[in-house]
Amino acid sequence: MMAPNRNTLWANVLVDELAAAGVEYACLAPGSRSTPLTTAFAASEVEVVSLLDERSAAFFALGRGRQSGEPTAVVTTSGTATANLHPAVMEADEGRVPLVVLTADRPPELQDSGANQTADQTKLYGSAVRQYRTLPEPAPRPRALRSLRVTADRAVADAIGTPAGPVHLNIPFRKPLEPVHVEGDVPDDLGERAPLAVEGRDGPFVGISQGAVTLADEELDRVAGVIEGADRGLIVAGPASQPTPAREALVGLARATDFPVLADPLSGHRFGHADSVGICGGYDSYLDASEEWGWPDPDVVVRFGASPTSKVLRHYLRDSEARQFVVDPAGEWTEAEFTASDLLVADPTRLADDLADRIATGGDDAWRERFERAEETYWSLLDRTTTDANFEGAVLSTVAAEIPAGATLVVGNSMPVRDLDRFGQPRARSVRILGNRGVSGIDGVTSTALGAASATDGPLVGVLGDVSFYHDMNGLLALARAEVEATIVLLNNDGGGIFHMLPIEDFDPPFTDFFKTPHGLDFSPVGELYDAEFVRTASLDGFESLYRESLAAPGTQIIEITFDAAESHRVRETIHEDVRTELR
Repeated sequence: MMAPNRNTLWANVLVDELAAAGVEYACLAPGSRSTPLTTAFAASEVEVVSLLDERSAAFFALGRGRQSGEPTAVVTTSGTATANLHPAVMEADEGRVPLVVLTADRPPELQDSGANQTADQTKLYGSAVRQYRTLPEPAPRPRALRSLRVTADRAVADAIGTPAGPVHLNIPFRKPLEPVHVEGDVPDDLGERAPLAVEGRDGPFVGISQGAVTLADEELDRVAGVIEGADRGLIVAGPASQPTPAREALVGLARATDFPVLADPLSGHRFGHADSVGICGGYDSYLDASEEWGWPDPDVVVRFGASPTSKVLRHYLRDSEARQFVVDPAGEWTEAEFTASDLLVADPTRLADDLADRIATGGDDAWRERFERAEETYWSLLDRTTTDANFEGAVLSTVAAEIPAGATLVVGNSMPVRDLDRFGQPRARSVRILGNRGVSGIDGVTSTALGAASATDGPLVGVLGDVSFYHDMNGLLALARAEVEATIVLLNNDGGGIFHMLPIEDFDPPFTDFFKTPHGLDFSPVGELYDAEFVRTASLDGFESLYRESLAAPGTQIIEITFDAAESHRVRETIHEDVRTELR
């Protein structure tokens, strides 16, 4: 049966083609102007969830896309609803996460007229999207429908291309918005006259093939020659949603070069490798004193992924005179100290494999052994010094040590990701670690975690601070509406603890009222509000017990552990100095 009106037909064709192109999940925020899109998704094969807060819906879609690597759609009505997607769009852009943003809009004649809920949505997200297009008004014409299908296919291809990221289709509709019959709006014989336009093809209307970028043989030989001639080399694996390069490729390159691998906790390589690979995770502490020990600089560095979380590592690389190869398949610059010497525009996995095949001799054994000794000393010291230390870093250490294989850990920005970087010991157990380090906002972390939970069958653990938790309490509604479960670790130091790391701490006022910003909130009612178990402890022993119980229990548990932010920071400083002293 033909669609009852042109809006319904238009939305049905668009959603049908998005599904054919690879969109399997959509987050729908309620609204009137988006009614044709909502009804089309609800009747389609695409799995859908209704989330009431647009900002939370967008971060949920982001989390799902970051976990799966597949494009997730998010749908909103017109007006301010569209602006609420912007933080997640920014993160998807910088974090290279596929996201399909569909915003409904008022018809053209209502623009700049004072009409209700009407705003200029043209290129709303600026340069943050891989593709933007305002679609033409719905038209039941074969050519227009074929064009719509091609637009949908191209949008999805851009979302999953190199680099992956968000795309924005702005879709104007005039009334009626509901699937009511409008006499003569859609020709009864349109399906017979233009079956290709109305029904599409078996699969995408347009198949779009995208290849991997590789270096020419002579360039590969040149780079391999530089690496092979180095005595002191490093491989740096920065943040990435998927392991970059792929794990087997990194293992091959590490063994061919005999270089230590400094693996960011968000790289996909800190956890899941055998001990023999040479994965290092304590560098954020011990490299800070490398100059005092007379530790020589590296002479070559191969860098994958985004810029490392560790400021110590970034500055160590900045201050060295090493030949630095930055690998980026999109040819974008991802090194903010501007000391790298070479940009290799190539697929990271293919490049690692190609280089490993060409390298016959590895680096200096003493150089590798220096890192091995530093790692062993650091983690042994950490075990001794944190046994009785009740500070936030010990929680991240415990979370990483106890999380089971096959689980996903979503870690918040500010201090949690930094503590995981410094206190998360490399392990052979395979665990996904995700975080929003594209623009490093503290908003949307809960929704990101629950979106990631929707795309995995394994356990999901989220660790975030109290201000970040406050920012996205609305996101907890997804527990029921998306039928997901999680262990949520809430580090409550009553405000912005990270500001104790900055010089502004010495200036009070205004430090306490305007930077630390203690809020005094009691989060326990959140458990009853969102049907989750809420428990609280003030000790590391208490947390360890509650954490293990939660990992083995059904449902969602929110585990709050309270700290004094200033005291936690002093413990971090003491451990850091102890490491410098012992290694020196």
